Order: sequence, then structure tokens, then C-alpha cells
Amino acid sequence: MIYKIKNIKKLIFSILICQLAGIIGSIFTASSISDWYIYLNKPSFNPPSFVFAPVWTLIYILMGIAVYLIWTSDKRRSILPLVIFDIQLILNVLWSILFFGFRNPFIAFIDIILLWIFIILAIWQFAKVEKKAAYLLIPYILWVSFAVVLNYWIWQLNI
Repeated sequence: MIYKIKNIKKLIFSILICQLAGIIGSIFTASSISDWYIYLNKPSFNPPSFVFAPVWTLIYILMGIAVYLIWTSDKRRSILPLVIFDIQLILNVLWSILFFGFRNPFIAFIDIILLWIFIILAIWQFAKVEKKAAYLLIPYILWVSFAVVLNYWIWQLNI
């Protein structure tokens, strides 16, 4: 079954907002990769740097589609799912600022735990409105779950 796009402007806006979060985060990331991050001790399972940009780009697209489905759903009865989504998106951007901008893996670890919780809450709230939207966030929670472990080990290896 082909999903009918109710409002192409809202779809584009939703995807662009999520991509904007990634762009803001990448500003802090790019400025620290060559003069700080490269010198950190990292666990053996740390992916090569070139993996992060395409993975995050795809995740932000999926997030944008998910929030669009909630935003335009006839079943949505409150703004709570969108508020929770907005909070997790802010925590997402904040992580890059804390980890790369402030170069503080410990504080970033606290942030990413909160981010993980709010992604779970967003999935739960999205599932109440539109299951497809919740499913679109599964790659996000899986990637952030991996990032939690990675962040923890980078913090521990560089104390």
C-alpha cells in the first residue's frame, strides 16, 4: 500500500528540521575531529569516522518522516508526542556540543542517557498514534544504544 502524502511542505519541513539538528551537531564535531577526537583512546569497536555522517543522515531522514506522520495524523489527540520528540532532538544536538564542543565525554554521557530515555518515550508515544512512525525510530534507538556504549568507553578510557 502506498502512503499518501498529506502535505509535502510539512514533510520537507520535518525532514529539514531533523537534518538541521545534524548540521548543528556536525559543526561542533568537525571542529574537534582532527585536533582532539583523533587523539582520544577509543575502544576496539569504534567505527571509522566516515561511517558516522551517512548513518546520521539516514537516521535524521527517518526521524523527519516519523515526526511528519505524527504531525499530520488524524489520530493524534495531544501535542505530547511532538513535545517529547522535540526534547529528544534538543538532547541530540546538545550531545555533540557537550562531547565535541566542550570536549567532555562524561557530561555527554549523562546527556546521551537522557537522550536514550526520550527516544524510548518518543517511540512509545508515536506507537499510540501511528505505528509506522514508531518503527521508523527503531534504527535511531539502536544507533544511540550503540553510541551510549561507545561514549561510556571513550569516557572511561580517557579519564
